[in-house]
Amino acid sequence: MSDEQDTTGGSDTTGGSDTTGGSDTAGGSDKAGGSGNAGGGARSPVLDRHGEALDLFGDRVHAVRADQWDAPTPCADWTVRDLVNHLTAEQLWVPALVRDGATVESVGDAFDGDVLGPDPVTSWDTAAAPARAAFQEPGALDRTVNLSFGATAATFYCGQMTTDLVVHAWDLSRAIGADETLPEPLVAFALREVSPYAAELEKSGLFAPAVEPPADADEQTKLLNLLGRRV
Repeated sequence: MSDEQDTTGGSDTTGGSDTTGGSDTAGGSDKAGGSGNAGGGARSPVLDRHGEALDLFGDRVHAVRADQWDAPTPCADWTVRDLVNHLTAEQLWVPALVRDGATVESVGDAFDGDVLGPDPVTSWDTAAAPARAAFQEPGALDRTVNLSFGATAATFYCGQMTTDLVVHAWDLSRAIGADETLPEPLVAFALREVSPYAAELEKSGLFAPAVEPPADADEQTKLLNLLGRRV
C-alpha cells in the first residue's frame, strides 16, 4: 500500500501521509445529521463513533513498548513512530479547521515533520484531547471546513477522521502485537463511510488495490481488504 498523500490535513482514510488539511477523497458518509448535541438535543452518532475511535487508537498508542517505535507497520515504509506521528498531526489540524475556521494556506507547514518529539505518547494525548473537544463543541458539525480539496461539511470531515483512526488502529495493533479485533460499531461505520468511493482511492494511484475478501469474510475483514490490507 502506498503511504504517500498530498499533505493537506486530516484523514487519508487508508494509510497515507495526508497531514495538513483534510481528507483527500471525495464521497459521502452516514452521518445521521449535523452537530446533534447543539442546544441540548440528541447527540450525533458520528460524535460517538469519533470519540470511540480516538479512544481505540489512543489505547494502542499507550500499548507501544519502548523498543517498538521503529518496528514496521502494514503501511508501506512507515514505522510505528511514523504511523503515530501521522495520526497525531491529523489531530492537530482539527481545532484550527473546525473551531478557528483556518485554511490550509493559513496553517501552512505548522504540523509538518515530526510532531511527536521525545515523548510520543504524551504528544498523542495532547493532540487528541483538543481534537475531540473541537468536534464536540455545540454546532461544530454544522460548520464548513476548508480542506485541501475545498469547502467541506464538518460532519464529513469528522466521519473521515473516524474511519482513519479505526483502520490505523488495526495497523498499529498488528505492528505491536496487540489485539487486532476492532469494535463492531466502528467497523460498520467505517465500512459505510468508505465503500461509496473506495474504487476511487485505487484510481488515484496513492492506494493499494482492494483485496478480494474470502466468501466467509466478516465485516472487519471486508473493511480491511477494501482498503488494501491483507489480513
